[in-house]
Amino acid sequence: MNATAPPGMALWSPLAHMPSVLDHRRVMVAGDGAYVTTREGRRLLDATAGLWHANVGHGRPEIAEAASRQMRRLETYHSFGFYSNDQALSLADRLAALVPVPDPRIIFTSGGSDSVEVTAKLARLHWQLEGEPDRTVVLSRADSYHGLHAYGSSLTGPDHYRDGYGPGTLVPDTARFSSTDADDLLRVLADVGAHRVAAIILEPVIGSGGIIAPPAGYLEAVQEAAARHGILLIADEVITGFGRTGHWFASQRFAFEPDMMTLAKGLTSGYAPLGAAVVSERIWRRFYDARDTAVYQHGLTYSGHATACAVAHANLDVLEADGLVARAAHLEKVLDQELQRLRNRPDIREIRTGGGFLAGVAPVDEISATAVADHAFEHGVLLRPLRDNLLQISPPFVVTEEEIATIVNVIEGALEHHAG
Repeated sequence: MNATAPPGMALWSPLAHMPSVLDHRRVMVAGDGAYVTTREGRRLLDATAGLWHANVGHGRPEIAEAASRQMRRLETYHSFGFYSNDQALSLADRLAALVPVPDPRIIFTSGGSDSVEVTAKLARLHWQLEGEPDRTVVLSRADSYHGLHAYGSSLTGPDHYRDGYGPGTLVPDTARFSSTDADDLLRVLADVGAHRVAAIILEPVIGSGGIIAPPAGYLEAVQEAAARHGILLIADEVITGFGRTGHWFASQRFAFEPDMMTLAKGLTSGYAPLGAAVVSERIWRRFYDARDTAVYQHGLTYSGHATACAVAHANLDVLEADGLVARAAHLEKVLDQELQRLRNRPDIREIRTGGGFLAGVAPVDEISATAVADHAFEHGVLLRPLRDNLLQISPPFVVTEEEIATIVNVIEGALEHHAG
């Protein structure tokens, strides 16, 4: 019989240095609106919406009730082959009418990393069927984050996500170009050979890689280069989808026209694990046209999970009924105005805004973003340190203007504490 570990020790946390984590876990047990509550009873303003996902806030009873109703009726039935369930079918139709891709088809997944895997594989299959077998390379931005499946690890920008798995990268036919200089894409296309590139995947606004809004003309230049060489475009909207940029999708805000999209997080606001890949007619048509057509040999047990889809419906209902996409657009301006107080501080290196209702605050190198986040935690605000000594701010859309001011006040207080 296995030796019994102390309670909670069996969980191996993602992206964690476990010796550092074990004695310092912050365990959440409840949530309401823009707040979560720890096991010890501490109520904290969730300034990051969890991992970017809690768009409609925590503890929405109408979403819980939708899940309960669906589970009592049918928890799920798979979508393989001839089978499906009514929730998956209706949600696919609803998303098809919502996304900025004309007449798309929807492949459901369990989350964002799955959706990246789906689109990268499908891009390669597309070109094999088009009779261009050399097109196997997928390009991404140098600061991007696309999850950590084999394809995601290979496409995500920073090298440390690929370290330790052996020489090269998990999927060899991948390469990266500058996140801010579109001319670098032309260099990479020349180096790799544009005729070998199947797709370019990018976050319209980079999230976990550093909260980087696209410079003026950047996305237009990427789109022009892709069109010139016939390359597919994949918009990773796992973070930016469903209102974070003040539009339903960042592709709409920045007039970006993808061939495929990856969605998750805000699709259910985290109330159930669900993702989606949006596929344009350019790609899906051949798979629907004839009885002897090709089959995309990819599937997930919980693709189109009925309860997760019912939760997504309820979440979209809340976003629509409460006008939360427009509210996010308004709160972007509020957050930017509040952050003005920090812009000229000598202990602030940079503030990143301009991509939606999200921001990054970078203290000078002498002040650790982790230390600021720890101080904020002790003063009732949850912040998340990102790479490049940056603090993530991306609250739920139900946060108040006063609570946004509180977030900035707490950061200011943390800076004063470390200065003293």
